[in-house]
Amino acid sequence: TVIRAAILIQNWYRFTMARLEMRRRYSLSIFQSIEYADEQDQLQLSNFFTFMLDHCTHPDSGKDKKSNPGVSQVVDEGVCLTEFEKKIDVPDSYYGPRLSFPLTVEDANALLHAFRNEQVLHARYVLQLLCETRKVLKEMPNITHLSTSYSKEITVCGDLHGNLDDLLLIFYKNGLPSEQNRYVFNGDFVDRGKNSMEILIILFAFLLIYPNDLHLNRGNHEDYIMNLRYGFTKEVSKKYRDHGKQILCLLRDVFSWLPLATIIDSKVLILHGGISDTTDLDFLNALERNKVRDHVPACYSIRAVRNAVSSSIQYTRIFPVSSEAGHLNAKPRPTLLYICCLQILDILWSDPRSQNGCTPNKRRGGGCCFGPDVTAKLFERYNLKMLIRSHEFKREGYEISHDGKVITIFSASNYYEEGSNRGAYIKLNPELIPRFVQYRVSKDTRRQNLRERVGTIESSALKSLREKIYAHRSELTSAFAQYDLNGTGTISVNDWAAAMESVLQLELPWRMLRSQLAQMNPDGEVDFMSCFYDLKIGQPIKEVQPALAETLCRYRKDLEIIFNIIDKDHSGLISLEEFGQMWKLFTSHLGIDVPDESFDKLVLSIDYNRDGHIDFNEFLEAFHVVRRLE
Repeated sequence: TVIRAAILIQNWYRFTMARLEMRRRYSLSIFQSIEYADEQDQLQLSNFFTFMLDHCTHPDSGKDKKSNPGVSQVVDEGVCLTEFEKKIDVPDSYYGPRLSFPLTVEDANALLHAFRNEQVLHARYVLQLLCETRKVLKEMPNITHLSTSYSKEITVCGDLHGNLDDLLLIFYKNGLPSEQNRYVFNGDFVDRGKNSMEILIILFAFLLIYPNDLHLNRGNHEDYIMNLRYGFTKEVSKKYRDHGKQILCLLRDVFSWLPLATIIDSKVLILHGGISDTTDLDFLNALERNKVRDHVPACYSIRAVRNAVSSSIQYTRIFPVSSEAGHLNAKPRPTLLYICCLQILDILWSDPRSQNGCTPNKRRGGGCCFGPDVTAKLFERYNLKMLIRSHEFKREGYEISHDGKVITIFSASNYYEEGSNRGAYIKLNPELIPRFVQYRVSKDTRRQNLRERVGTIESSALKSLREKIYAHRSELTSAFAQYDLNGTGTISVNDWAAAMESVLQLELPWRMLRSQLAQMNPDGEVDFMSCFYDLKIGQPIKEVQPALAETLCRYRKDLEIIFNIIDKDHSGLISLEEFGQMWKLFTSHLGIDVPDESFDKLVLSIDYNRDGHIDFNEFLEAFHVVRRLE
């Protein structure tokens, strides 16, 4: 009886753990699929956002010059430390760190202490720090070469994405940067998290103190267009209201000077994303990386077009851009500028895959997916031993692929949700044997058990997925109807799953997710309209038509980017006229057909105090999806 009971308990435990693991895996799959789909949308609209920036907030516009004299000149070499001291006063009421240049270790420690206590560094010191950082970066090559002979080990960190607690924990566990403790940070320092600015300030400060011992590679998020969408621009504008434009303008230039890769002992290549079958390290090392800055968005469109065209077109062909960015000419005619752009896009955006070959990265919409044969070919050409890259969420903080030749390192713990993943960093010794150190920052004083952690992750993932479903309601309804030939309102589980994937294209296990998203009748058929039964927009507005509500939900993030471009004083308010012009420009670009009168009626209805302005954040909040129960 005891043995039988033990077996029953063991079987129950295994079944419970397997169920929890299944729920965790599909939750993380939801997060990652939606993240990649979002990036794909971002890349496809990059040209439009660049157009908006150039025509709505060009730094040389007369209005900007009058309101903020330093904006247009801030990227000039003539702006030095003393000029910022003259132009920007630091009041006696400011109790944060007061920096003097050249920086010392004491200054860096003061910054760490201040940021632990949630203090904000004054704008004058930020601008001075960025100017000094740019000077140092400009002297660095595109590909930095390091040697382990000068130190016992080199530490390599991956994406931090604004999670200051992760950086502080790395320094606590591994020690601060120094001549004896060298670091390589592999891009994506900013966006998503709330402390991107503090991370940059800390890394740039240590770069100035130890320029030969702390090294920074550029990531795909060190990009002004990405920052508009994923939160960094908003963070800077909020923390530095009076000097936000100057800081962002200078950061845009600083990002363009970040090195592209690092090579250790001529054997280990470290870059943010990956490689392609056209990656040429000699070419990358020779190009003028800062000159490519303003042309990368146009290449996003080239890549998006190339990702969408027939596979019969050879992937390695380079296509030029016509007068309208993103149009593909009939004959391949490489231009040096766009070869440079595409080379940089590949190393910033690509992901490894298990199959041989090199194909467009359709999930992200940029870069490529490269197989073991592509890795082997590059290694043979340059006599390499290992590729360390970041760019991808990994549940354990790292992953080894391509027979140990490719390592992905991801240093942002709790990336999607509390408990969703560990962070990690790599220690490389002189024998170039990697040692992985894992960690997870815990903000909750009460440690959650596994069931609670999985429940939290699953709930958040399903909420994101339901928003996606509601935003595509019309297309999904049409797709379901094609399978419902008799008009019963029900279809098979297989047909339901096929319809979901055909519209959303998220590559998710829809059959497994069905019980969370739709109801099934006693005959085993899915009531497909039940996908929408308990979904509604956050704050119902009577004047909004269902089709318009769906459109606004789908493009909330894009509209927020446009608003951030138009809202020059960062007041959070936008005039009805500006909002109407923004909407018409955006819908025209995307080919969205929404009657003007329905949109005008909606806009007037949400001008609650009739002052001719809209609180845009409230407007966006009204068009997020919640379950009716909530």
